[in-house]
Order: sequence, then structure tokens, then C-alpha cells
Amino acid sequence: MENKVSKLSILTKGIIKENPVLVLLLGTCPTLATTSSAINGIGMGVSAMAVLICSNIVISLLRNIIPDKVRIPCYIVVIAGFVTVVQMLLQAFVPSLYASLGLFIPLIVVNCIILGRAEMFASKNNPFDSALDGIGMGLGFTLALGIMGLIREFLGSGTLFGVAVQTFVPGMGIFNLAPGGFFVFGILVALVNYITKGKGTKKSFGCEGCAMAAMCGGARKEKECEKGAEE
Repeated sequence: MENKVSKLSILTKGIIKENPVLVLLLGTCPTLATTSSAINGIGMGVSAMAVLICSNIVISLLRNIIPDKVRIPCYIVVIAGFVTVVQMLLQAFVPSLYASLGLFIPLIVVNCIILGRAEMFASKNNPFDSALDGIGMGLGFTLALGIMGLIREFLGSGTLFGVAVQTFVPGMGIFNLAPGGFFVFGILVALVNYITKGKGTKKSFGCEGCAMAAMCGGARKEKECEKGAEE
């Protein structure tokens, strides 16, 4: 029973408690840029989720093979392979969505959510748990982008998924622009913070797990400080 609860927790934590966009505040660039409409937001979210799930599984399978010193470049190569597959599928089967998302599809390669889950979770856990983590975080990302897209499209254009739903109030064009994106994003972050009563998971990141730790010697200094504190 305890194991089942653990698996369920891995799957659901990304939806609210550790939502990558609204709690951890990661991936805000594609969030603000692609949510001018609901279909764009959901399309971006599903694309990133597919890459996240597949890359998590592969990185978990290779975690004992990839040398520690080159793990970040190896992760990027794996992620880039799946991004290319997703990009080609969108171009072949959903060309309109592919054209709308444009440059932000290849930029999934450097999305900090995907690279962060590879470093913080997939590289330390088994493939099944890594797949669950990818699904949960992907759902949270898609949900956040979908809701933002719905709000901005409705207020900015008076449509939902391209269908006119209200004509009695003219659209407020500012919601189709960057300021409207920031406004809706801020409101949603505040709403999630209110719902969770400020108990959303806040991670404190040290030098451990940082890609630059080996170069700056930060990890070594951090361990020396911890050792000194213990003595």
C-alpha cells in the first residue's frame, strides 16, 4: 500500500504541489510566448510532455552507463533526438500548429523543466518511476499552459479554440500581447499559492547536481563546509 501511495504521489505531484510552471516557476518563456490561444498552449504542453516522458525513460535506463562528467551533454543529445521526432510529427500531421509554435518546438531541447527532471529525478530513479514523473510533470505543464491559453484567448479575442463564444464585449487585445500574458500568469501563480496556502514545494538547490559545480569547485567547498559544521 505504501508503494502504491508513493507511485501515486510521483504521478500527481506535478499537477499542483510541484507544478513546474505555477509553483516551481520553470519554463516561463514558452509559457508566456505560446499561450496567446488555447490550442497553442495545449499543443506546446503535449509536445513537451511527450519529450519529457520519453527522455526520462531513456535517461533512467542509461543512468549507470553515462559518465558523470558528461551527463549534461548526453542528456541534451537524448532530449534533442526526441524533440526532432516530435517536430517532424507535428510538421507532418498538424502543420498549422507547427507553424504557430514555430521556434518554440526546437527550443524544447533547452527547456529547463525537461533538463531539470532528467538531472533531479530520471538519473536517480528506475524507468517506471521516471515515466510517472514525466507524465505528472507533463500534465502539470500542459494544464498550466492550457488554462492560460483559454483565459488569454477568451479575454483577448472572445473565442475558445478559435470558435467565437461572445460578441457583446470587444476583445481586449492586450491579453494577446506580452503584458496580458504576464498579468494572467501572475494571477494564476497567486491563485495556486492561495489554494495550497503557501505550502507548495519550494526546493533549495545547493551545488550538488549543478552542471558547473565541477568547474567552480562549489560542490567541494560545500562538502568542506558541511564537514566543518559537523566537527
